[in-house]
Amino acid sequence: MRLIGYARVSTDDQTLLPQVQALTGAGCATIQEEHASGGNRARPVLARVLEAIRRGDTLVVVRIDRLARSLSHLLEVIEQLEAKGAFFRSIEDPIDTASPQGKFTLQVLGAAAEFERALIRERTKAGLASARLEGRIGGNPGLRARNPDALRKVRMARHEGYMERVGQTATDWVPQVRRLRPHMAWEDVLRIINATLPPNRHWTQARLLRAVRAYVRDGFLPPEVLGRAARRVGDDRLPAIVAAIKGADPQITLLQICDRLEAMRERTPRGRTKWQPSSVRMLLERAERLGMLSVRRKD
Repeated sequence: MRLIGYARVSTDDQTLLPQVQALTGAGCATIQEEHASGGNRARPVLARVLEAIRRGDTLVVVRIDRLARSLSHLLEVIEQLEAKGAFFRSIEDPIDTASPQGKFTLQVLGAAAEFERALIRERTKAGLASARLEGRIGGNPGLRARNPDALRKVRMARHEGYMERVGQTATDWVPQVRRLRPHMAWEDVLRIINATLPPNRHWTQARLLRAVRAYVRDGFLPPEVLGRAARRVGDDRLPAIVAAIKGADPQITLLQICDRLEAMRERTPRGRTKWQPSSVRMLLERAERLGMLSVRRKD
C-alpha cells in the first residue's frame, strides 16, 4: 500500500515546494510534480500517475483544486481510482475514500453535481420558452447569414467543446493508444481498453478513431499511432494481447489476466471461453521469446 503524492502549479514561475513539503509530511514516499493548467484534463504527468497506480494505493493531494478544477473531473478521477481498487485523499479537504466519512462526502458531492446539472437544464428550457413567447428567434444571426467569421467561430467552439469532453476520458485510452499503436490492430486495442472500463463507458472503434485523430491533429499524440498495423501471424496474436495486458500493469497476476481476457471475450488457444493461469503463463513465455514483452517495457 503506497501513498502517491501529486503536486501541481499552473506556471513555471510558481513553486511546488509547499505542496511537496505537505505531501512528504503526510507520508508520501513518491511525489509526482506537474506544471499545467488545472483546466486541462489531458495532463501527461497525471495520466501517468493514474496509469501506474495499483490496488491498495492512495493518491494524495494537498487540496482538491490541485487535482481538478471541476466537480465532474474530480468524480471522474476518483471513479478511475476505485475501478483499480485504489483510494483518494485530500490533506486540506474532508475527503478520504478509504474512510466511511470520506465516502459519504463523495456521495454528497456527486448528488450536488447532479442537482447543478438539473438546474442548468431547467433554466435553459425556461429561457427558450420565454424567448418563443416573446417572438424572439433563437440562434446566431451570423450563422443564419452564413457569415464566414461566425461559421469559423462556431467550428472552433465546437472543436474546443469536443476536445474538452474527450479530455475528460483521456486517461482511459491515451496511455493504451500511445503504448500499443501501431504495433497492434485497432480492434484489439479497443477490446483491451474496454476490458478495464465499466460498460457505460465503453468505446466504439469509430469514436476512438475520431478522438485519436483529434489528439494527433492538436499534437497530443504522435502521428505514428495512426499508421497501419503490422500483419501478424495467427499464432502471434494471443501472445501480443497478453503481452499488452502485462505491459500495462507489470504487477498484474495470472488470474487477473485470465479475468481480463474473459472480459474481452477472448478464446483460449483451444477455443474455450474459460481461461486458466497455465495458458496465460504459456502465452507470456512465448511473448517473451518473440520479444514482445521487452518492447512493451521500453514503451
